Amino acid sequence: MVLRCAILDDYQNVALSSADWSKVGSDVEIKVFNAHLGSADKVVAALEDFAIICAMRERTAFPRAAIEALPSLKLLITSGMRNASIDLAAARDRGIVVCGTPSFGSGTAAIATGLMLELARRIGYENARLKAGVSWQSTIGLDLEGMTLALLGLGKLGTRMAEIGRAFKMTVVAWSQNLTPEKCAEAGVIYASRDELFRGADFLSVHLQLSDRTRGLVGARELSLMKKSAYLINTSRGPIVEEAALLTALGDKRIAGAGLDVFNVEPLPADHPLRKLDNVVLTPHLGYVTEQNYRAFYIGMVEDIRAFLDGAPVRVLT
Repeated sequence: MVLRCAILDDYQNVALSSADWSKVGSDVEIKVFNAHLGSADKVVAALEDFAIICAMRERTAFPRAAIEALPSLKLLITSGMRNASIDLAAARDRGIVVCGTPSFGSGTAAIATGLMLELARRIGYENARLKAGVSWQSTIGLDLEGMTLALLGLGKLGTRMAEIGRAFKMTVVAWSQNLTPEKCAEAGVIYASRDELFRGADFLSVHLQLSDRTRGLVGARELSLMKKSAYLINTSRGPIVEEAALLTALGDKRIAGAGLDVFNVEPLPADHPLRKLDNVVLTPHLGYVTEQNYRAFYIGMVEDIRAFLDGAPVRVLT
């Protein structure tokens, strides 16, 4: 019996060229969805006949209500080995197998660094001006050397950012709920208290997973502690930073600016006020979007489907 397989949110239309899908081609009928499906009702309506769904990170959520409304679903695959938008308990209750995939590198650290460089040196801004016909330079940049890079979180990505900060000869400090001075010392980073982190930052970069404990962790109080010359960078998850408080701080110039790759609602609505602020650099959640990472994701999805069809699922998350 041929099973229907949906590949979701393939914005760049590269899923089928990033892996050898012939390994499962005789057993599955593949349909690629390049555009985001939209609301939960639209997701269910589009996917109700599919036995296999391949999700790209958290672009499409699968809460309990959606999982219970998909009667044909047998295998749900997420790129990477963690996806907070999938209700694993609901999948387990329904007997649905949920699998993950390998990933590659630390692409998010590169985006965080790019946002920091754009805020400091206005590279993209000056590039656009030159191509628009303006004669020559207009901005005065910031030298990162000697500045303080404050890391909210010192996991895999935070540690990579610490290495990058030290390469720029920045002072690197870090804090999170479970972080210890000993862990900081191992990473070559100065331990700071929560308030010290915000007060001392020239660039504050968020590197935490979204959870009940971290949701809204950066609010009006924390932003008020930051220097008016400081910048906030968020490449983790939008809701870690209270959006309303950030909009107020940016609009009132209480901080110098922000570099954002993640948002409360994605894709970011066309009329969102963040799009109108001149002290914000925005990228459309590009952190993990690299050729190498996509190959790892999609090759892993093919492997997951093949193993499931052969009765021996791999990288099982449920």
